Amino acid sequence: MISNFRPHLLSLSLLVGVAAPWAANAQAPISDVGSGSVEDRVTQLERISNAHSQLLTQLQQQLTENQNDIDTLRGQIQESQYQLNQVVERQRQILLQMDSLSSSSQSNATQSGSAQQSSDSGAAQSSSGAASAPVQSGDANTDYNAAVALVQDKSRQDEAMTAFQNFVKRYPDSTYQPNANYWLGQLNYNKGKKDDALYYFAGVAKNYPKSPKASDAMLKVGVIMQDKGDTAKAQAVYQQVVAKYPGTDAAKQAQKRLSAQ
Repeated sequence: MISNFRPHLLSLSLLVGVAAPWAANAQAPISDVGSGSVEDRVTQLERISNAHSQLLTQLQQQLTENQNDIDTLRGQIQESQYQLNQVVERQRQILLQMDSLSSSSQSNATQSGSAQQSSDSGAAQSSSGAASAPVQSGDANTDYNAAVALVQDKSRQDEAMTAFQNFVKRYPDSTYQPNANYWLGQLNYNKGKKDDALYYFAGVAKNYPKSPKASDAMLKVGVIMQDKGDTAKAQAVYQQVVAKYPGTDAAKQAQKRLSAQ
């Protein structure tokens, strides 16, 4: 995951390295604007201003792209942690089942054969996967992982969006619902569909307030409000993130945005 993140930092460093001498060249003529006609000096100033504007625009575009990539990487890290927790829980359930089978096998000698068969059956179930654990469906788990795999391929973002939309409809009771809705918000945001992204992010924050995705989803609601120019609503949302999810990365980001306004 860190190896995927380094190229983005390198690209930003290269951009700054390239932009610095351009900015220096753009500023240099300011000291020379003292000769010639008024029209010539105005023309020179306009050229300098245009050069600065183009530089700032390119820097902002690059920063926005890098932020989108960082958001995607953060989501993948959180997703990996969530799946790890699910694996631990499934292993705990398997151990409990094995203990239960072991206890029943000791009831009497005449039932030892059937008890052994039950133990073998339990071992076979554990080796085939833990989809039978509570609140987990094998189909849902497989479909969700397949959708996440599509997200990691930038050339298949539309397919990933369709996969998550199907997942949300097909598995309404899955514990992956907040994650799937969050991914739909992020995918729409990356495509510039901010109204659709707002719908999904707001849904996660409202319907799954205790989900690990809730704080980031609420932060994204504020970011979209700010992108739309609604500073008052953006500030209100940032304040909610800080108050409701103190200590989280989302709260820290929200505080920075509040301080910058």
